[in-house]
Amino acid sequence: MSAQIHGEPDEAAVARATVTLKLLADETRLRIVWNLLHGEHNVNQLAAHLGMQPAAISHHLAKLRLAGVVRTRRDGNRIYYATRDHHIGRLVTAAFLRDGGEEVR
Repeated sequence: MSAQIHGEPDEAAVARATVTLKLLADETRLRIVWNLLHGEHNVNQLAAHLGMQPAAISHHLAKLRLAGVVRTRRDGNRIYYATRDHHIGRLVTAAFLRDGGEEVR
């Protein structure tokens, strides 16, 4: 069963949604989250996949983690990132859908 909002969302809900949408409006963060939807990645894996420096990826991941969009898991000296819940996945997937319902690749 999916959560539904009945009536007008309160100010706090609007503020939380705005923060999340603003974070995902950044091209790099959107690409990071898209990759995390397909499994856990560490910083170096994401940097190699996206063709960016690890420091830049870490900067974006810190913002996503602070906002509660991603979660972390430590394995030895590596930290792996994943999306926190399915709601973010649905939001990002919807952003990549065309009017015909096909995913943009």
